[in-house]
Amino acid sequence: MYTSRELRAALPVLLLPSPDLSSAPDAALASVLVPILISTPDPRVVLTKRTDTLSRHAGEISFPGGLADDGEDAASAALREAEEELGLVSKDVRLVGSLPPVHTRVTGILIVPFVGLLERDPQFTPNADEIAEILEFPLSHLVAHGGEAEFEHEGRSFRTYVYEVDGHVIWGATARILWSFVELLGPGRGTGSTGAVPA
Repeated sequence: MYTSRELRAALPVLLLPSPDLSSAPDAALASVLVPILISTPDPRVVLTKRTDTLSRHAGEISFPGGLADDGEDAASAALREAEEELGLVSKDVRLVGSLPPVHTRVTGILIVPFVGLLERDPQFTPNADEIAEILEFPLSHLVAHGGEAEFEHEGRSFRTYVYEVDGHVIWGATARILWSFVELLGPGRGTGSTGAVPA
C-alpha cells in the first residue's frame, strides 16, 4: 500500500483532472470530498457518521458532501460542504482530482467524488446537527477489510461493496466510492471478501 509520500506523487497522475458528468445528464448534481490525511507515513481517510436525527441516511457513514447549489461547480460544492459539516477550511485542502461519478439511480443523484490531501491534521469542528462522529481510518486498514458481500438493509438482502472496520460498517454509495479509489491505486489493491454483514 502507498505511503503518504507515494500517494502525494501518484494521485495527480491517477485521478481524473475534471469529472465527466455525461453519464447521467438529467440527474441532480452532488459532490463529496474524500479527505486524505498525509501528515503521517500511513495515509488516513476521513469519513463521517451522520446523526440519527437526519431525514436521509441517518446514522450512516459517509464522506462530507451534498447537493450543489444553483450555479455552483462540483468542486466548490465539495469544499463548501466539507467546511459546513466539518469546519474544514478550503485553503487547507489540496484537491488533486476526481474519481468516476456514482449515479444513485433510486434517488436520481449523480455524486462526484473529489480527493483532497491535507498535509497537516486539521482541528475539526463538526456540525452537531449533521455529524455524530468524525472517523479516521488508515488506508491500509480499509484495503484489508473491504470487499463484496451479501448485505441486509431494511429487510432486503443484496450483494454490494462493504467495508467493516473497527465496528463500523461502510456500504452504499460511500463504499462504491471507496472501492473505486482503492482500485485506482493498483490491480488487486481493492480485492478482498467479507462475510454477510448485518444491517
